[in-house]
Amino acid sequence: MRSSEYDLDFRDRASRTRAWGVGLLVVAGLLWSWCTLLLLTPYEVDRKPDDRYPVECESRLMTERGTSNEGLGRGDYCQNERDWPEAVAVLGLSVPVSVAGAVLFTSGSVSRRMSAHAEAMRELDRIADEREARAARAR
Repeated sequence: MRSSEYDLDFRDRASRTRAWGVGLLVVAGLLWSWCTLLLLTPYEVDRKPDDRYPVECESRLMTERGTSNEGLGRGDYCQNERDWPEAVAVLGLSVPVSVAGAVLFTSGSVSRRMSAHAEAMRELDRIADEREARAARAR
């Protein structure tokens, strides 16, 4: 295999690595969006199955009442519906996904840049060798 073929194959692999990184970063962004949705949007809770008039609940993060800390003992049906562990689990899952995505994206980008730099250096060396050869023939 010639060096140019190997270099093109190397760049292909680096591009795929970078694409995987972008994909994982998109997944992490979706997880962050889901966590934001869970924490910032109001929601409704049925008091019993097929309730025609569900209870409207404030968002978990923006509540001014004790809905997120006090529960059904005070007649608050909102407490158990969107609990903090679900949002924290989604947020916790997004951390390794985003770290892996950032590492893969960075690795793929750096590999492509280094490959392009090495190719440019080989081209400059070839040009310098040709100049030296022409100068040696001219003497």
